[in-house]
Amino acid sequence: MKAITLCTSLLMIGMTAQAQNKTAFTGHYPDTKKTSQADDYFGTKVADPYRWLEDDRSDETKGWVVEQNKVTSGYIAQIPFRNAIKDRLTALWNYAKYSAPFKEGGYTYFYLNDGLQNQSVLYRQLGDGAPEVFLDPNKFSADGTTSLQGIDFTKDGSLAAYQISEGGSDWRKVIVIDTKTGKKMDDTLRDVKFSGTSWLHNEGFYYSSYDKPKGSQLSEKTQIHKLYFHKLGTPQSDDKLIFGGDATPRRYIGGGVTEDQNFLVISAANATYGNELYVQDLRKKDAPIVPIVTGFDNEQSIAYTENGKLYIETNQGAPNRKLVVVDAATPGKEHWKVLIPETKFPLSVSVCGHKIFAQYLEDAVSKVYQYSLDGKKEKTIELPGLGTAGGFGGKMDETETYYTYTSYVYPSTIFRYDIKTGKSEVYKTSGVKFDPKDYESKQLFYKSKDGARIPMIITYRKGMKLTGKNPVLLYGYGGFNISLTPSFSVSNLVFMENGGIYAVANLRGGGEYGDNWHNAGIKTKKQNVFNDFIAAGEYLIQEKYTSKEYLAISGGSNGGLLIGACMTQRPDLFKVCFPAVGVLDMLRYNKFTAGAGWAYDYGTAEDSKEMFQYLYKYSPVHNVKKRCYPATLVTTGDHDDRVVPAHSFKFAASLQAGQTCKNPVLISIETKAGHGAGKPTDMIIAEQADKWAFLFWNMGLTYRN
Repeated sequence: MKAITLCTSLLMIGMTAQAQNKTAFTGHYPDTKKTSQADDYFGTKVADPYRWLEDDRSDETKGWVVEQNKVTSGYIAQIPFRNAIKDRLTALWNYAKYSAPFKEGGYTYFYLNDGLQNQSVLYRQLGDGAPEVFLDPNKFSADGTTSLQGIDFTKDGSLAAYQISEGGSDWRKVIVIDTKTGKKMDDTLRDVKFSGTSWLHNEGFYYSSYDKPKGSQLSEKTQIHKLYFHKLGTPQSDDKLIFGGDATPRRYIGGGVTEDQNFLVISAANATYGNELYVQDLRKKDAPIVPIVTGFDNEQSIAYTENGKLYIETNQGAPNRKLVVVDAATPGKEHWKVLIPETKFPLSVSVCGHKIFAQYLEDAVSKVYQYSLDGKKEKTIELPGLGTAGGFGGKMDETETYYTYTSYVYPSTIFRYDIKTGKSEVYKTSGVKFDPKDYESKQLFYKSKDGARIPMIITYRKGMKLTGKNPVLLYGYGGFNISLTPSFSVSNLVFMENGGIYAVANLRGGGEYGDNWHNAGIKTKKQNVFNDFIAAGEYLIQEKYTSKEYLAISGGSNGGLLIGACMTQRPDLFKVCFPAVGVLDMLRYNKFTAGAGWAYDYGTAEDSKEMFQYLYKYSPVHNVKKRCYPATLVTTGDHDDRVVPAHSFKFAASLQAGQTCKNPVLISIETKAGHGAGKPTDMIIAEQADKWAFLFWNMGLTYRN
């Protein structure tokens, strides 16, 4: 037997011919009906034989889901070490996990999961007193699939509005509670989506939502977001429309009251990039809503207000963003004064204790500086290493703030920061059983197809010999201006302690280098993203980190599209593929739930003949052919109302019909699960165990204690 051994590890992986033979899929995929459905796009007929799977409420689709899950669970169950992986994950997961604390009404609040609880519990404590349970989501439902999805307090902390999600849905309930007595008030709101709650004194709160559709398909009416004000003690049907609706139709609207309670700030957008900004002076009765920025070419938000001045973070003329200040009485761009100018690295801003915290991404790692409110740099926050820092927010009267720091080899740790002295101290360390000294993480740069320089961070156990046969999981996203920054993962530890290399490529389309980096991977430049990812795989093989027999790729949502596109374009390059909750039908994605708002990144098939042809050329569902595809495990949730499960259903059906070899192409559909948020711990552990078992098995590797 040829083996990869790690003398300091309790776990090993080895390759056996017997295991390789057993990986072949010898069962039968469920029969999936094909219809003659076809659509005409600018004179091109496009077949859509699995259109019927878009109706995820039909008995026929539900039956198909049951049969697919039977095949997948049967295949996973045959893997002899799957339960050993699950046991190891469970043991690693079983440690206390704290959130950074925050202060409301004299109390300090924090989230805590004592180890294997399905949902984290919200605690509070008064001064140095003993913590007490404030909200326990584990009691919201018997199966643990109802989760707490945010809470907002009145300025005095006496009232709070919290949101719950049932089965992972983006549609939420809002429940109002008296924080002193714990009593629920008669103000529960239903069918709230893509919204926070923002209190105006103790009178009521602002929130946003849509008219709820009967199914997943959109109509013009159900794409319009609306900002409401709910007055306490009145029915939801009486809530006042503040912005949106027929007068100002927008797909995304958010409204928030500033900490001083003086202004309502409204952000309005039609896509996931670019927004308008409005302000209303709440000190004046029936004051008008005044535009600060109109049009959707740029992004801006108000970070802070004080003494009638607005502190605005914006990319107007600054692709990496800057901070400006303006008088609320004359908020037009011509009056803006730059406080923190743009640099070569992307900026994000938070405020606490009358100080500004400027957080920069330098080659996808965090740098943080403290500024005065007049824009003077005062301090550099010393971080433990090259990783990700987050937090630095709080109220204006606070003298300390909290932040978290993590990296691929540094478990998430909470720090307390003294604003006056600039000193940090550890507040809570991670309890995970992990020794960072055993691992290393390094950043590499490689060239994409067009010569673009792309960063990638790889993490693995120290002392590993690069034989070209090391198993690698390559992860990516590449979209929506979202940055992939270093973070610790218990699940990835199972892979790395068994000789695996975890690699994350920072692709174009993300936000790692600001708007220019983002815009280099959208619409008719989307192929750049796929080329970047394919080049990452080729680089890892070229540099002897792995070979195509040991290279797996993974991504979710827009990252699921990434995996689907790359595996249909280069099926020869990968051994195992994990497209999760992916956007996979690029001709119809905008017909469902939130899909219409993604057009800034993708374009739509209706935009033009050129855009249709571009989308059609890479759309994963439409580019499955009769050929041998890598071992593939598609995953989705039956309650996913963001990227509807029809994407994954149609892709899996197409793959199964097109597969010409014995590599398994399976789909796992989790019930009572959505796009990812709020999943119970036991579901997460089971999913990760299935993933690693599938990967090891299909690489011909045996996992054993």
